[in-house]
Amino acid sequence: MKALLSFLILLLTLTTQSQTTISGTVTDAKHQPIVGANVYLEGTYDGASTLANGHFVFTTTAVGQQSLVVSFVSYEAKTIIKDVTSLSNLKITLRDDINTLDAVVISAGTFAAGDNSKVSVLKPLDVVTTASALGDFVGALQTLPGTSTVSEDGRLFVRGGDAEETQIFIDGIRVFTPYSPTTNNIPTRGRYSPFLFDGITFSTGGYSAEYGQALSSVLELNTVNQPDQDKTDIGIMSVGASLGNTQIWGRNSLSVNASYINLAPYLELFEDRNDWKKPYETISGEAVFRHKTDNGILKLYSAFDTSNFSVIQDDINYTDGLPFALDNKNLYFNGSYKAVLNSNWTLSSGLSYTYAKSKVNVFDSRIHSTENSIHAKLKLKHRFSNRFKLNFGVEQFATTFDERYHDTFVDQINYGYHNNLTGAFTEADVFVSKNLALKVGLRAEYSALFDKVTLSPRTSLAYKTGRKSQLSLAYGNFYQQPNSEILKFDQNLDAQQAEHYILNYQYNADGKIFRAETYYKKYSDLVKYDTDFTSFDTNYNNLGSGYAKGLELFFRDNKSIKNIDYWVSYSLLDTTRDYKNYQESAQPNFANTHNLSVVGKYWIENWKSQVGFSYGFASGRTYTNPNTSGFLNQKTKSYNNLSVNWAYLLSPQKILYFSVNNALGFKNVTGYQYADTPDLNGQFNSRTLRPAADQFFFVGFFWTISEKGTDNQLDNL
Repeated sequence: MKALLSFLILLLTLTTQSQTTISGTVTDAKHQPIVGANVYLEGTYDGASTLANGHFVFTTTAVGQQSLVVSFVSYEAKTIIKDVTSLSNLKITLRDDINTLDAVVISAGTFAAGDNSKVSVLKPLDVVTTASALGDFVGALQTLPGTSTVSEDGRLFVRGGDAEETQIFIDGIRVFTPYSPTTNNIPTRGRYSPFLFDGITFSTGGYSAEYGQALSSVLELNTVNQPDQDKTDIGIMSVGASLGNTQIWGRNSLSVNASYINLAPYLELFEDRNDWKKPYETISGEAVFRHKTDNGILKLYSAFDTSNFSVIQDDINYTDGLPFALDNKNLYFNGSYKAVLNSNWTLSSGLSYTYAKSKVNVFDSRIHSTENSIHAKLKLKHRFSNRFKLNFGVEQFATTFDERYHDTFVDQINYGYHNNLTGAFTEADVFVSKNLALKVGLRAEYSALFDKVTLSPRTSLAYKTGRKSQLSLAYGNFYQQPNSEILKFDQNLDAQQAEHYILNYQYNADGKIFRAETYYKKYSDLVKYDTDFTSFDTNYNNLGSGYAKGLELFFRDNKSIKNIDYWVSYSLLDTTRDYKNYQESAQPNFANTHNLSVVGKYWIENWKSQVGFSYGFASGRTYTNPNTSGFLNQKTKSYNNLSVNWAYLLSPQKILYFSVNNALGFKNVTGYQYADTPDLNGQFNSRTLRPAADQFFFVGFFWTISEKGTDNQLDNL
């Protein structure tokens, strides 16, 4: 008995002697105690939780070097590797977890749209439910601040920049011909269906070093990663019809869309100001194939369209009008692959090919052009930690442009150019805390055409000023080569340049978002020429310059008033430039000093309907009156447009849609055309340039047949 008692006492003594006490205090970056943090030795059951004063204490029988783990929600976990005898009276500070939803987001110059974004101002669905958009994503973006209203053109004009200064990308890969072809005073549209995209990033300035060859703006469209069910979409419209189908099998899916548009029946009912010999007609199709791998996704996107029309437009210099005919074919292919290589490396790669062929007839002149363009990109991202991530990559642009011209008096002339441009970029995302983030990048480009290298530094900074608000700053240097209308005649030029300075404030609450942004943009090396239009005998140089500065406001609210969603945007723009054939520095004729947009949507439960409106206001644009002195010396009257729409759910999968553009019939003026020669009194006669039609009516029936019987193109109304 004594022997047994002695053995137990010895065992207890040995056990007690082998135990080590681990203790310390856990605080945040402001030295405030963290209550309830978990503290434990990795690989053991030994641990404790911190008390109200942040203190913890526990004992362990483990010996030697051990890993002490400290973790708590919304903070980064911390691991301390030491001998257990050194793990006492520790002072441990946890840093904020920058991956939390309330972490700062760099937002200067950027509007994100889609459910995959922390801060969304628009969704792809807004493209089809915004009255003035008419189903065009460009039309929906024109309700955001930073854009100018150029109703007769239809492209994106951003912050005093020409439309050619905005570049469009699909899944990070360049789209060389994003708009359907058209002619004077007939607005174009984007080529691609909004339903294929689940995210839109619209950068009005200060964008990432990943993107180049855009002086003013970048629009990135991200295709849907994987649909959730098989379905068929049928559309019957007043201007044509559409048909789409999605199939899913295993890790694969295929979405196919086709549409046919013909304005002839519509113009029989609603004539416009043009004398159509053959109304606009187009056949288009899109397809997206997706394959999920174990660690990534492969997407193959292709789009094809062919369109043609013939029209005679009024012209003050031609009694019988100006005849214009166009036949265009366009093919776009985009392949991309994204993969997670391991816990720290991700890969993004892609390739696009564009084939565009146009035949234009003006009187007896024949202009045939062909463009072949390729963009290839490889990007890698390395995650050193949650607080430091590095992106770097290379890309190649190649374009071959050929054009042939001939008429009654001129034999066929061939001209064009071959362009190769190599780009490399690197960019670091640095999160000092969840309240402070920094993005620093550098882009380098080599142009084989100009035999020159350009360097473009970019940087952005964001600071969280409160739980729901933040400030952002951005600076960037941007280069862009002249467009095809210039390069096809002269390749002895330099890239054009712009510098962006941006200050942004953003407040984001539940269902509400407010943005205020001011900016300054400086242009240099813009291309100038000395003839009315670019031609063989034109002299070109890079002596152009300009600036743009302004203030932009945006507010959206979909929670304050039941079933009502609305947003308001306003832009103040001060800009002048001396480029193209300008006689002096002046406000360009595509720029509006004031732009206001108000969009509202109201869901009426009893009617199973959504009614909406869009009101757009833009101050007058400049034009030159040769009867008075000066260049771009007068302005048109202000532009007004009130559009309304009504979407009626016949059933969960059938919807009837009505819209009227410019419902009140405002007599808008886009400019004035003056005669080339004066009359007997020395005056230049003029005619008013107005939209081809004061109003546009649209009726559509859309039916979705889905596997689950619940999905609809507009099911989130």
